[in-house]
Amino acid sequence: MTDQRRAVLLAFTAVCFWSTVAVAFKLSLRYLSVIELLLLSTLVSTLVLAVILLAQSKFRQVFACTGQEYRLSLMLGMLNPFLYYLILFKAYDLLPAQQAQPINYTWAIMLSILSVPFLKQKISARQGVALFGGYLGVVVIATKGELTQLEFTSPFGVFLALLSTVIWALYWIFNTRESRDPVVGLFVNFCFSLPFIFLYYLWTGEYRPLPLEGILGAAYIGAFEMGICFVLWLKAMKLTNSTAQISSLIFLSPFMSLVLISYFLGETIEVATLAGLVMIVASILYQNSGQKA
Repeated sequence: MTDQRRAVLLAFTAVCFWSTVAVAFKLSLRYLSVIELLLLSTLVSTLVLAVILLAQSKFRQVFACTGQEYRLSLMLGMLNPFLYYLILFKAYDLLPAQQAQPINYTWAIMLSILSVPFLKQKISARQGVALFGGYLGVVVIATKGELTQLEFTSPFGVFLALLSTVIWALYWIFNTRESRDPVVGLFVNFCFSLPFIFLYYLWTGEYRPLPLEGILGAAYIGAFEMGICFVLWLKAMKLTNSTAQISSLIFLSPFMSLVLISYFLGETIEVATLAGLVMIVASILYQNSGQKA
């Protein structure tokens, strides 16, 4: 098998797993609170990343970071997984999965917006069109197509879903300062985030025996959404001779996710959801079409 075929297979595998996470979030939140899900999934993810580093003989690099790199990990760990997943899980708790998932997908548009103040970039006309089209798609989804009435299913849920895109975009902007091996950096970030997540858990006072269904859901999210998929995607990007070809696979994820949401969660997929999602994806594709591969 050629490197390019391996890259496509690895990337497609990651996309398939990413397509399941909206269902996993909603099912897990039936049994766990937001903070319980965050704590358990982060613990599992940290363990999975540790095993991957040991298998790659890179675990020693965790202790070879500079003081500046550890400080960067402290900030990045606060953003992801702590704030990002805390906000994202709450959005999923308040919204139907078919709304939360596409709205969260606009992080790529938010990234271009925040690159203006943080990376001193300019918004081009192409990005301006993508911004308008993408967020119009969000309004279509959130209002179920009732644009004239602007009645949202859950205004706070929509706000949180959009806020999660801000956190995720900031994470990748500050991640541009990262020079370590990506898996090493992610593992250290997660290690720094765990004390904050645990303290927040203690502060909420939610102490109870956790149901097995919730534990299994959190383990799946931690292992795949936060851990293995990240490594598969990195490996695919390293093997490929066409970054554009691999990157385009990610646009399969939201549509595959809607099929799973309908089947496993029993949500009737609204026409407005499909229309809004198409608008969001088309806007991102149009924005990226002006960039070099």
